[in-house]
Formats: sequence, structure tokens, C-alpha cells
Amino acid sequence: MEPLLYGIAPVAIILFYIYFRDKYEKEPLLMLLKALGLGAIIVIPVMGMEYFLKGYESYFIHSSRLHALYTSTVVAGFSEELFKFLAFFWLIRKSKEYNERFDGIVYATFVSLGFAMIENIQYLYSYGVEIHWNRAIFSVPAHAFFGISMGYYFSMAKFSTGKRSKTIFYIYSFLFPLLLHGAYDFILMADEPRAMFAFIPFMIYLYYNGFRRLDRMIDASKPTSNSDF
Repeated sequence: MEPLLYGIAPVAIILFYIYFRDKYEKEPLLMLLKALGLGAIIVIPVMGMEYFLKGYESYFIHSSRLHALYTSTVVAGFSEELFKFLAFFWLIRKSKEYNERFDGIVYATFVSLGFAMIENIQYLYSYGVEIHWNRAIFSVPAHAFFGISMGYYFSMAKFSTGKRSKTIFYIYSFLFPLLLHGAYDFILMADEPRAMFAFIPFMIYLYYNGFRRLDRMIDASKPTSNSDF
């Protein structure tokens, strides 16, 4: 029971925080539950894709550093962020509820944390609840910040008036979470002191940049705001 409670707790805290930062028009509970559920469900196709991609690394990976880069960026980062993006897009593609810039952050983060919740529970059952603080402080918030980045750029695209800028921001909404996710995992998988020295500064960057994007989208969602970035 403990792994389940410890696995859900940090996710719940961040979800409530994101929900209450949505100041001007709260999203329907049903939509939020759908986002969370979709994030949880995509664990299944992600596991299948990761298994498939891992099967090819022996053909061209011949060093530990390349192995870490491939596993962190392609196997984990690409698979997880791709299905998060697809789940997020499927959820909001015809939704009338997505009518504010901050809504993109809300839905993308809920999807991302739905995935993080299942992953967190799996890790705690596998490795013990002793690691729950590391997961709660680093891994779960990292997934939240990946989701914030995805929703931020997706909203930039959705509410942009230029066709070229729309295309660029839609690409960014997938590319930036992928790069952040890949960098996070690579630092942990590289097993090099130089890489680990970068971990804390990288986490500070994730926290700082994530909260800054939250604030920007909240300001842009004010009823009187004319922000167009």
C-alpha cells in the first residue's frame, strides 16, 4: 500500500497546484480526469515502443556514452513525449474548453502527470519506498515541467495569428519537452561525474523556467490581456 500512496502523493500535490493556478476559468473536472486517465493509459504503448526501440541499439551502439544518449533521448524521451503529445492533442483537438492560453499548460501537465503517476508507482514497487523523496523532488516535477513546456508552446501556436509562427510553435511543443526529457535522463544514465555536476543546475533551470512559463501564461490569460508574445 505504501508504494501506491507515495507514488500518488507528489503527483496529487502538483495537480492541485496547477489547478489552483488557473485563476480565470477552471477547467471541467471531467476533462481533467480524462487528461489524467489518458496519461496513465499511454504507459502501455510507451512500454511497447521502448521495447521495440531497445531491440535495435545493439546494431549501432558500441559505447556506454552512446548507449546512454540513445536510451535517454530515443528510447525514453521520444517514446514518452510522443505519446504524451498524441494523448494531449487527441484530448483537446475538438474541445471548446481550450479557450485560454493557460489551458494548454493545464491539460498537457495533467496528461504528463498521469503518465508520471503510473511510472512512479512502478518504480516504488520495484525499488522500494526509500527512493520516494528523490522521485518526489526530481522525477515527478520533471515530468510536470515537460508538460508545462508542451502546453506552453502549444498555446503559443494555437493563439498565434501567423501561419509560420503556428507551425514553429507546434514543432516546439513536441521538440522542447523531448530535449528536456532526453537531457534529464542522459545526466542520470551517463554515469559520469561531469554529467552529475550538471544535474542540480539543470533541475534549477527546470524549476525556474517552468514557473516562469506558468506566470507568463497566467498573465496572458487575463480577460483584459492583449498579450500576443
